[in-house]
Amino acid sequence: MKRFIRTIFGMRSDMSISFYMIDLIFRRILRQNAGVAWAVHHTSTVRCPERLKAGLHTYPGDSPGVYISAYNGVEVGDYTNIGPNVSIISDNHNYIDNSLPERAGPVKIGKFCWLGAHVTILPEVKLGDFTIVGAGAVVTKSFEEGYCVIAGNPAKIIKYLNKESCISFAGSKEK
Repeated sequence: MKRFIRTIFGMRSDMSISFYMIDLIFRRILRQNAGVAWAVHHTSTVRCPERLKAGLHTYPGDSPGVYISAYNGVEVGDYTNIGPNVSIISDNHNYIDNSLPERAGPVKIGKFCWLGAHVTILPEVKLGDFTIVGAGAVVTKSFEEGYCVIAGNPAKIIKYLNKESCISFAGSKEK
């Protein structure tokens, strides 16, 4: 019966029914994060959800405390996980008048990425496929080549992943 209900309402098996009940209250009734097309944790905030693109099996904001400002656009690839208290910020403020937003390019996060807890991604950053961002990292520049682990403030590459193993894993998921 539980499986039947989850299938009918499009609920993920890795999330509790109570998560969806709370989402119903906050997103549908109280209209918090109402423009987001998937369930969002009630402590997360998504600004400009119409400029947020999420790939397959990717649900930005489903972890607690996530802040996404997609003013200039945010794209998150397939099978990417975003940990708790992550900030993805696509906009900045004018240096003189901080009430004025600055235009910038979008933030782009590749497929099969993993952003650990308390990560901050700043405007115009591009992360390639299979980029793992260690907890607490501040990503100020792009790592478009992917297949790596980055960490620190500012983030830097601390390890490279085996590209062939990653591609093999991706092939098994995408079938």
